[in-house]
Amino acid sequence: MPAKNIVREPRWPAFVAMIAASGVYWALPEPLSVGPGWGLFAIIALLMIPMVISHKRQDFGITRILTFTANGIITVAMIASLGFLIDGIPKHREPPQALLRAAVALWFANVLVFALWYWKLDAGGPLGRESATGKIESAFLFPQMLADSEPGAQQGKKDPAKVDPQWTPHFMDYLFLAFNTSTAFSPTDTAVLSRWAKVGMMLQAIISLAIIAIIAARAINIL
Repeated sequence: MPAKNIVREPRWPAFVAMIAASGVYWALPEPLSVGPGWGLFAIIALLMIPMVISHKRQDFGITRILTFTANGIITVAMIASLGFLIDGIPKHREPPQALLRAAVALWFANVLVFALWYWKLDAGGPLGRESATGKIESAFLFPQMLADSEPGAQQGKKDPAKVDPQWTPHFMDYLFLAFNTSTAFSPTDTAVLSRWAKVGMMLQAIISLAIIAIIAARAINIL
């Protein structure tokens, strides 16, 4: 089997997602956030500096640790704020407009956070997927993985209906997966194969369902 040409996946979409998730968290009312609203954004921004530097220097082990740390902090903050939000509803601590704003912010943060987890954990993360010599051992079965190889590739022809047999998922694919899980409560066109991925998607769906229930409750004036 010929060696696979390593094509580096761009990391900037994931870095932007981390900044966006912490920025969305900043939109929460102060009583619903862990510490000051700007605190999470400041922490992620500070971690982003050594993260980018280590990636540029190809110190991927350091980048991996920093990425897990940043995403873990965002996840804990999001779950804590959801708990504050649910606890504060019957006590009417915040006005309805603030509760709606917080619910929408947490919904978007939920999508971004789990997209980052799927992207970082699946098949050894982006570095593992890039260095795989054959088909990647993915926890998700994307439709492109079932496509046939291009029959006319050797003659220089390319069928637009076929997919590169060396195709691997990028961050946008995991973002689409996370978005579907939070809206349709299912992965839609992508099959979930591993147990850790099933647990992750169940947790994401539960968080999304709780947030949507809060929005629906406010919409029918029962808060």
